[in-house]
Amino acid sequence: MLAELRQKAQITIPKEIIVKLGLSEGDTLDIFEKDGVICIMPVVVYPKKYLNELRDEIDEVKSKIASGEQPVFDSVDALFDKLEAE
Repeated sequence: MLAELRQKAQITIPKEIIVKLGLSEGDTLDIFEKDGVICIMPVVVYPKKYLNELRDEIDEVKSKIASGEQPVFDSVDALFDKLEAE
């Protein structure tokens, strides 16, 4: 597929690609050059506060695992077996 460079360095991404990747207006795209090739990659941007909260939650679970307070299962089936037994 070809795209034409227009005024203000704008291009239109072909509809087939938009549909295939499930993109929509307002999505964020990372645009970079690598070895003479222009690459466009969809990205998800999360607020810093959300990432910090997630990091805190992960640290808390790691701490509980290390102390033995949080049970660890070898498989999802083992987890469900434990939940069904309760």
